[in-house]
Amino acid sequence: MTKEEGGRHTAFLTNYRPQFYFRTTDVTGVITLPDQVKMVMPGDSVELQVELIHPIALEKGTKFSIREGGRTVGAGTVNEILK
Repeated sequence: MTKEEGGRHTAFLTNYRPQFYFRTTDVTGVITLPDQVKMVMPGDSVELQVELIHPIALEKGTKFSIREGGRTVGAGTVNEILK
């Protein structure tokens, strides 16, 4: 989301730890960016890896919101589940 859409005002890097909301469950996750991506600017679209701090049931195609400080700053879809 862009800043104008209510997203972050600044970029984020690997190890960013926002809240991920899946259906009715929220859990903190640690983001790892691909090697060729140094930072994600507001409004950018990127495929990234997230390690949730607590295991939850998910399936490919599940939609989620990314929240920070009580507001939605992004959204995504689960493309792959890694063990």
